[in-house]
Amino acid sequence: MRASTLFLGLALGAAFFVASADAQQAPAPAAAPVTPQNDPAYTYKTLRLNRAAFDALLAKPEDLLVLDIRRPDELIKNGGFPVYLSIQTKEVQKYLSYIPRDRLIVTVSNRAHRAGAVGDILAGLGFHVVGAIGVLDYQDEGGTLTKIAPPAPAATAAVAAPAAAPAAAPATAAK
Repeated sequence: MRASTLFLGLALGAAFFVASADAQQAPAPAAAPVTPQNDPAYTYKTLRLNRAAFDALLAKPEDLLVLDIRRPDELIKNGGFPVYLSIQTKEVQKYLSYIPRDRLIVTVSNRAHRAGAVGDILAGLGFHVVGAIGVLDYQDEGGTLTKIAPPAPAATAAVAAPAAAPAAAPATAAK
């Protein structure tokens, strides 16, 4: 009986030791937030750039073409980079002759998805695409965007003509 009591004591002690060791372990790490570099929805061959990589490319502007494929309303709403060629996604094929082949190309959209798709198309056509970036990702990483102010509405040129003065009544001669 004494052996069984000893065994029970050792078993309880071991269980206590294991329980207290588990309590002292660091909590399981939280799931990593989705960042531009680990976004599972980004399925393009074009490299998705982060701010540091893009800034390094911007250091040699004579070698670089920033091709912004967003709509004008997106450029106004979100801002962009100080210098870029703007060709909307649906018109890239139409304006291929405007895209220089002697430059490194970075395609730009809001979160890099459309930019990645266009980058893949351009690379397939022989352009030297080095990456895609999203302006909102760039801003989230501390980068500064250039905001574009929309033009002021034009003043209406058609000003209402003044109402014609009533015709003077013919004078009647008094007799």
